[in-house]
Amino acid sequence: MKKTEERLQHEIEHGKKIQNDAESVWNWASPAGQVRAERRADLFVKTARITKNDKILEIGCGTGLFTRKVFQKTGANLTATDLSPELLSQAKELLPQATFIVDDAMKMKFPDSSFDVVFGSSVLHHLEMEVALVEIFRVLKPGGRMVFAEPNMVNPQILIQKNIPYIKEMLGDSPDETAIFRWSFKKMMASINFKNINIFPYDFLHPITPESMIGVVNAIGKTIEKIPVIKEIAGSVIIYGQKPKD
Repeated sequence: MKKTEERLQHEIEHGKKIQNDAESVWNWASPAGQVRAERRADLFVKTARITKNDKILEIGCGTGLFTRKVFQKTGANLTATDLSPELLSQAKELLPQATFIVDDAMKMKFPDSSFDVVFGSSVLHHLEMEVALVEIFRVLKPGGRMVFAEPNMVNPQILIQKNIPYIKEMLGDSPDETAIFRWSFKKMMASINFKNINIFPYDFLHPITPESMIGVVNAIGKTIEKIPVIKEIAGSVIIYGQKPKD
């Protein structure tokens, strides 16, 4: 219990620390970062088959970057949560059409079977992941879908960044965050009773890629994503699962 409370406090403090420059810290502000963000939002919508008729929850929304993108692409009914009041206040200003709530993704306020889709960008690796997955499963309606994008621990840079405290701090990570091994994560999801699980590596476009090189690097990266073994070192993974219908 103490460890959980410390983790929550670390994340709240981290939100205060980065509030004035969050999207740069998260590597979304650069030209390549903006291209990556657009593709990630497209993958959320496509993978989870999100439509305007869905009731959607985003956890760990931060400044609302992906809240806005998913809303723009679908017009769906959106609720978004984060631990940081500072980051949520920014999100509210930019998307008044959505509902924003301070909430703990490991102990959510919502009733059982509340949402058609739960999604998030780079949030599960900040949490006690199994606890968060149980909560996601609980708040999904029967037949509901979850889709997340998370850092891939098999990627060499991610492996170093998430496991060497000095580098983790230097690059703006919070103290407790880690990354995903897709095989063990799939087993965890199956143990909670998620079905139709699909976890795949993607994204070889580094956020510091010069603007003039984005098109070439992106095209090469999408080709590498199709190559067995080599694709495993991609920077991110997309995680999809479904709650059984009965």
